[in-house]
Amino acid sequence: MDLNSASTVVLQVLTQATSQDTAVLKPAEEQLKQWETQPGFYSVLLNIFTNHTLDINVRWLAVLYFKHGIDRYWRRVAPHALSEEEKTTLRAGLITNFNEPINQIATQIAVLIAKVARLDCPRQWPELIPTLIESVKVQDDLRQHRALLTFYHVTKTLASKRLAADRKLFYDLASGIYNFACSLWNHHTDTFLQQVSSGSEAAILSSLERTLLSLKVLRKLTVNGFVEPHKNMEVMGFLHGIFVRLKQFLECSRNIGTDNVCRDRLEKTIILFTKVLLDFLDQHPFSFTPLIQRSLEFSVSYVFTEVGEGVTFERFIVQCMNLIKMIVKNYAYKPSKNFEDSSPETLEAHKIKMAFFTYPTLTEICRRLVSHYFLLTEEELTMWEEDPEGFTVEETGGDSWKYSLRPCTEVLFIDIFHEYNQTLTPVLLEMMQTLQGPTNVEDMNALLIKDAVYNAVGLAAYELFDSVDFDQWFKNQLLPELQVIHNRYKPLRRRVIWLIGQWISVKFKSDLRPMLYEAICNLLQDQDLVISILNLFYFISFYLQYLETMFTLLFQLLQQVTECDTKMHVLHVLSCVIERVNVQIRPYVGCLVQYLPLLWKQSEEHNMLRCAILTTLIHLVQGLGADSKNLYPFLLPVIQLSTDVSQPPHVYLLEDGLELWLVTLENSPCVTPELLRIFQNMSPLLGMCDVDAIELFVFYFYHSKKW
Repeated sequence: MDLNSASTVVLQVLTQATSQDTAVLKPAEEQLKQWETQPGFYSVLLNIFTNHTLDINVRWLAVLYFKHGIDRYWRRVAPHALSEEEKTTLRAGLITNFNEPINQIATQIAVLIAKVARLDCPRQWPELIPTLIESVKVQDDLRQHRALLTFYHVTKTLASKRLAADRKLFYDLASGIYNFACSLWNHHTDTFLQQVSSGSEAAILSSLERTLLSLKVLRKLTVNGFVEPHKNMEVMGFLHGIFVRLKQFLECSRNIGTDNVCRDRLEKTIILFTKVLLDFLDQHPFSFTPLIQRSLEFSVSYVFTEVGEGVTFERFIVQCMNLIKMIVKNYAYKPSKNFEDSSPETLEAHKIKMAFFTYPTLTEICRRLVSHYFLLTEEELTMWEEDPEGFTVEETGGDSWKYSLRPCTEVLFIDIFHEYNQTLTPVLLEMMQTLQGPTNVEDMNALLIKDAVYNAVGLAAYELFDSVDFDQWFKNQLLPELQVIHNRYKPLRRRVIWLIGQWISVKFKSDLRPMLYEAICNLLQDQDLVISILNLFYFISFYLQYLETMFTLLFQLLQQVTECDTKMHVLHVLSCVIERVNVQIRPYVGCLVQYLPLLWKQSEEHNMLRCAILTTLIHLVQGLGADSKNLYPFLLPVIQLSTDVSQPPHVYLLEDGLELWLVTLENSPCVTPELLRIFQNMSPLLGMCDVDAIELFVFYFYHSKKW
């Protein structure tokens, strides 16, 4: 492809490929696809996306086609591979100028350079790293930033390679450029700190962006660039310096507003500092040993003392807690029962941990976790008041909940309590003792404190097995609190329900269960609390006198709730109930049998909910036995759909559908023509060698004479 004559044609087709008109777009895409394997095509693309006078959308598309071409045709063994001559020209052109003015295009160019580096650096592209190093030294702000951006993506990509030979090359690279990377980071960091007090917002943001990028480079070099990093003074000097820099950046947050871009970048940089420590601890636990003491001192002071007031933010607290947790739980720091069998490195780390976690320190951490971090916030109380169902779904596994502060504090409490239970058990028991008896409903703070302590007692249930007489506590304290009907007591009643659920599988006498069932029957009338009760059903054995009431209330709940996750939860509980009482469920399932076809139709877009319906049907058929033939008008089409491999939902429904098919056959008094028609699905299933399908086939063959 001649570059001069081809550039105009390719540019025209790329312009057409950015059109919104499919009549123009489709032919252009087809033409570009044909050119992908033409010699010189990628040189033309390079000329187009480096020409800053052209339309941004056209340049963006040229970059994307170039990037995809690297994936498909850059390797020498690839079909229609690029020639070595063209690759040499392209490599040189990619690093000629780092002056791309558009951020999004600059990022894509940096990514595609990193893709080439993964395949060619350093053997076929030895000049890449030296060129980047020289380019990040220039005074021009744009060139410096773009070179630093590329330097980061190249380092990130090379650090991800896992073959031994590639790891050796990266070790050599890291040792060669680490000193420069540290100097670069220190320079940009010092510049930022100077500009915080005197510079403009644009200057602060520019220097902070460079600080962030250079720190990203150092993170990859530090974590992935050394076999024994603790033997490298520069590495350990950088890691120890992180704590100083963190304090400086946290103090800077006082001078930067809460609602601007600078604040966002500052918080990202602070979080990146903590990620360096967490990654290093994960990859090099013994090299981290000299940092254990300082990490714990820093994290505990900012999270559990007044030092952090006014400067910490939620994600930073989460990261500090994760750092404490990783040190506490790290198996590399846990000696064997026989100390003589432990390595000197393990014993040294264990000694540092034990010296730090003294009784006063552990007591303060425990009390602070419970009395500060476990307290329900005003926002949480409002959310629960307005939408109990949505709050419970979020609390038990919502995406935003997973990354929030509360579950992190609870996990840290569990880990520390497990590790130091002999020290912390008396502390928690003392907190329990101070909360005996009813709490004034007008004292909201006292109610929240009690909720927090109950949360801690539930989380530590297994550790407190020998220390808490839960049966007496249930009768004398918890049961009366479930009977308080004041509106302000609702959050505490919800917590008591959860607490019983935590303890019922640990320590709960069977003769107390009728009292619990009576309480549950009353609480199931309260829509705000009923979602919290569901987990209890997994642990209780049903007395038949409560079966009708509970089953009816659960069915009403299934109709009332709107969240898909909650409906699944209720269905699983209903399945659990049906499985446990088996044939004794028959008098009470009429309403459920009538409702399930409607729910199946409504859940057409929710395959996981349909899986829950299939599970419920499995237990229903087993409970109804031969009477399940009355369900065939609904049941057989469900089996037909679930086991038809030509239908997209089979990916989700097949396993449960096959089990439902089998139990339907097992409980069928005879084979009807409708049942036989489903066997048209069997041939493809046997062709897939599906074990459940083979079991079905064998069952049918064995019982066919009887039928």
